[in-house]
Amino acid sequence: MTRSIKKGFFIHKSVYKNFNKKEFKTWSRNSTIIPDMIDNSILVHNGKKFIKIYINEDMIGHKLGEFSLTRNFKSHTKKNKKKNAK
Repeated sequence: MTRSIKKGFFIHKSVYKNFNKKEFKTWSRNSTIIPDMIDNSILVHNGKKFIKIYINEDMIGHKLGEFSLTRNFKSHTKKNKKKNAK
């Protein structure tokens, strides 16, 4: 379920206070990107390390966590590789 429109966007206090800086670290993945953040870089924590995100116009209204992936996909093994190994 999405957040109510009458409540407005959620932005963590530390993100709102620091987004004018050139770069800063944040653990708040649920903060919404607002138009004032355009052309800034933010380091968002993905659970293991900080990932640098450059904010552009297309990201407005999305959450910071959407751009900081938490899982790495390793390709599926192909049937040919299994047969060749035998």
